[in-house]
Amino acid sequence: MMTPKSESRKEQDKDSNLIKAINAGRSDLFHLLVKRYQHKLYNFGLRMCGNKHDAEDMVQDTFLNVFRFLNNFRHESKFKNWLYKVAASACLQRKRVSKYAPEPEKELSWEALTGVIDMNKLAETPRWASQPLENVLNAELSDHIKAAILALPEKYRVVIVLRDIEGFSTAEAAKILGLSQTNVKVRLHRARLFLKENLEDYFNHVTSKAPSPK
Repeated sequence: MMTPKSESRKEQDKDSNLIKAINAGRSDLFHLLVKRYQHKLYNFGLRMCGNKHDAEDMVQDTFLNVFRFLNNFRHESKFKNWLYKVAASACLQRKRVSKYAPEPEKELSWEALTGVIDMNKLAETPRWASQPLENVLNAELSDHIKAAILALPEKYRVVIVLRDIEGFSTAEAAKILGLSQTNVKVRLHRARLFLKENLEDYFNHVTSKAPSPK
């Protein structure tokens, strides 16, 4: 029986072999990397940006940058960690750029890298599937948790999304964000406190509206 650790190692080897082939001239295989991670990145974008349009743009920006700089990837680390570092940077950068700023020129089009991808299919992926914070009893509470996460300042939001939703370790999140592990722990603690207080307010409100037992 394969353990989670051995399964993770197997996935890492798949990524590594695929990247080596792409960097050796098989650029036609890049769509396999896209296929493997596009849904996860789209969900990450939804949680970070809060809307489908920005999430779609973040996915495109991420894979364009990955394709452009794939030769710089060092196989000492997991490709997934490096990918999320690029994605986090793309998401935060997109939030800082004015919506009226001209679109930067791209060396390659999205379609040239991946073929024609129906972004609407990405939206069909459950936004809260298989994640610790999604073990909720009803859609209203799930929506409230999502809104509470989006209400966090970006520096706290990205930490709690990476740690508690995407499942990265403190050390991995620190490398992805270029922070110390202590800084990640502090931000995660503050983010969790905010969510705890937010949810306490929510449950108090729900309880106050509930009919009294007869």
